[in-house]
Amino acid sequence: MKNIPRIFIETPIKTGDVIPATRDTAHYLTRVMRTNDFLAFNNGVEYAAVLAPDGKSIAIGDATEHADPTGDITLMFAPIKRTDDLINMVTQMGVARFQPVITARTNASHINWDRMRKIAVEAAEQSNRNSVPEILPVIKFSDLDLSGVVFADERAAHGANAADTISAKSVLIGPEGGFSSEEFNALDAAGAHGISLGTTILRAELAAAIAISRISMK
Repeated sequence: MKNIPRIFIETPIKTGDVIPATRDTAHYLTRVMRTNDFLAFNNGVEYAAVLAPDGKSIAIGDATEHADPTGDITLMFAPIKRTDDLINMVTQMGVARFQPVITARTNASHINWDRMRKIAVEAAEQSNRNSVPEILPVIKFSDLDLSGVVFADERAAHGANAADTISAKSVLIGPEGGFSSEEFNALDAAGAHGISLGTTILRAELAAAIAISRISMK
């Protein structure tokens, strides 16, 4: 199966289905990869698939034995200028969903979420996932349920105590300017768990990737 293209199919699929091929998929397979054979995936399952010679339909074959490496982590994050890099990196790390959050210092609220979805699809195809993470509607920080949340605590870079690794289902990353004092107070009051990302101040997109790497999914 090495070097066989992997393509996410938007509609539910199963063995034996024959579905229409999009123009982009047909172009990619025949003109870029120069093959009609590929791996199709959706909803956690990967299938062998073949593009018809006329490029108009796809035949879904048997499911492969490849298990979906996706975890069950939600990354809650403040939109940033490099949200595309954040989506790309963290999708590759196996998160299940993204929750954009408007914080007091969020300064990049006008994000093309359709484009972010395409980036997530491409990253899932590249990283051997069998599913694409969901991007949830944007909400305000004040609407978050902070109980049990793990957050990247930049106070640790200034000597405050914070855990290095912790088990969690939800991880929160602040904006480029960090959390406000009021937001820190809300996190502390709710019993949210701060996690250290080291002694240096990181870009938000890198902070997200490192935070996910320090979360135990067990």
